[in-house]
Amino acid sequence: MKIKINGKEVKVKEGETILEVAKRNDLHIPTLCFHSDVKISASCRICIVSANGNLVTACSTKVCEGMEVITNSLEIDKARKTNLELLFSQHQEECYDCIWNLNCKMLDLAKEFDARINIFEDRKSSYPIYHFGSSLEFDSSKCIDCRNCIDICKKQGVEFLDLQENGNLMETVPSEKENRDCVYCGQCIVHCPAGSFEAVGEFEKTKKPLKEKNKTLIFQIAPAVRATIGEEFGLPYGFPSMEKLVTCLKEIGGDKVFDVSIGADFTTVEESKELLERVEENRLPMLTSCCPAWVKFIEFYYPEFIPNLTTVKSPHIILGGLVKKHLAQKIGVLESEVTVISVMPCVAKKEEIEREQIKIGNLKPVDYVMTTREVARFFKNKKIDFKNAKNSPADNPFGDPSSSGVSYGTSGGVMSSAFFNISGEEAEFKEERKGLKVAKVNYNGNELRLAVVHGLGNAKKVLEELKEDPLKYHYVEAMACYGGCIGGGGQSVPMNEEIRKKRKEGLCLSGEDKKVKKAKDNPIINSTYEDFLKDEEVIKEICHTSYKKKEKSFIRKTNQKGENEN
Repeated sequence: MKIKINGKEVKVKEGETILEVAKRNDLHIPTLCFHSDVKISASCRICIVSANGNLVTACSTKVCEGMEVITNSLEIDKARKTNLELLFSQHQEECYDCIWNLNCKMLDLAKEFDARINIFEDRKSSYPIYHFGSSLEFDSSKCIDCRNCIDICKKQGVEFLDLQENGNLMETVPSEKENRDCVYCGQCIVHCPAGSFEAVGEFEKTKKPLKEKNKTLIFQIAPAVRATIGEEFGLPYGFPSMEKLVTCLKEIGGDKVFDVSIGADFTTVEESKELLERVEENRLPMLTSCCPAWVKFIEFYYPEFIPNLTTVKSPHIILGGLVKKHLAQKIGVLESEVTVISVMPCVAKKEEIEREQIKIGNLKPVDYVMTTREVARFFKNKKIDFKNAKNSPADNPFGDPSSSGVSYGTSGGVMSSAFFNISGEEAEFKEERKGLKVAKVNYNGNELRLAVVHGLGNAKKVLEELKEDPLKYHYVEAMACYGGCIGGGGQSVPMNEEIRKKRKEGLCLSGEDKKVKKAKDNPIINSTYEDFLKDEEVIKEICHTSYKKKEKSFIRKTNQKGENEN
């Protein structure tokens, strides 16, 4: 078909929206609530255009033969400005404490349309803040009712966020249903255009560990962070920034900076052993457990699958345990004098470090988790020039991982590493459906059916299939976030499928230069087993954990002053 946009004739396809056509033809139409990951709600009405003389939302209006579209006019700009001013009336500004901060689309739009932010009375200044465990906070006074969070929560198969009538407004609230609970995946954070969600303590508590006196401060960096943090400083999506990050973390006080990809190598070795044991003992399927949001999803929604979770701890927990119980002794420091901070792409990791099951006696392997966003904000506040920072290698003994360890940052990395570690062969995966790849491999005469899934909604379908046929897949890797950790809830914004693709490419690029490919061939891994992980009791204490059925967690509600309301 053909339509006219701003007087120019363009070809279009049936079913396309005006916004899709405009994007393909490099025509600017401002948007706010639109996100390619969620269904179109057309709630913000910033993308208004004129179609055949009528004002319509470009994101939801489909083209038709002969349509004439105008994207800019005095009438259109006036409507956009009014809609934006109304949105600001239900958005309490707290720009210094917002994940969007200097990259705020609402403020950019206000400048573009000369909108008066405070022209209407703020209607939500008394709305509460909800605190979800140790991971997540939702400030409903900032919510612009776009419902992206509700849609992504439903898409994730969690359905924890819901709508509740509040006069003429619709308020997003946590579900009170006993069979619904937050799993802390953080996808609500990265899909909210208004900064209503953030990690617990994000931006406010980042200075605390750096003020502790007489402590050896250890930073450890998750694989995915190296391919994302550069975005915060104007570097291209996926730009490998591990060495710059090491330099900057030392500049703010880090004594040692380690690579969690080494922890991933330990996870691979232990998970490989457990897989072979389960195959031999016919205790299948085995489910990965690196992703704490996935683990919480199992523990709350599908407790019958708890025995199927591998008992191996996640990489940063293993590495934190090795730092405190092994390295501290080697360098002559008491374990109580070591502070371990994990730099993570994930907000669920904040909850993970509080789990009793991961402790070594009474010792927490990891003391703090900082998201990619938190670390970037800290650097900015300290006026550290990340973009032009020199390159420094991560410190030994935990600084040189295998390429398999680096691959943990993207969907498929865990399983591919384990199978490659066992067989020395690459499994050939085929896309079964969106979000799910499968492979059939042979090992010692056994056919193993492998499945890699990302996005909890997609993982939920796999669990339902396993309920019908417990051996449809023998080994399942699941990550809660789209694309895996590169799309984690603690990562930089904005985020969409195109950005995740570039991050994955950058992560793969940063792993290509590793001399060692298999985890079990890594000299660091082998020497640590020889020096410290000598017997099964120590291995179990450092590398393995357990799980239990979760009851619905308590959601704390406070007013804007921080006073409890429940």
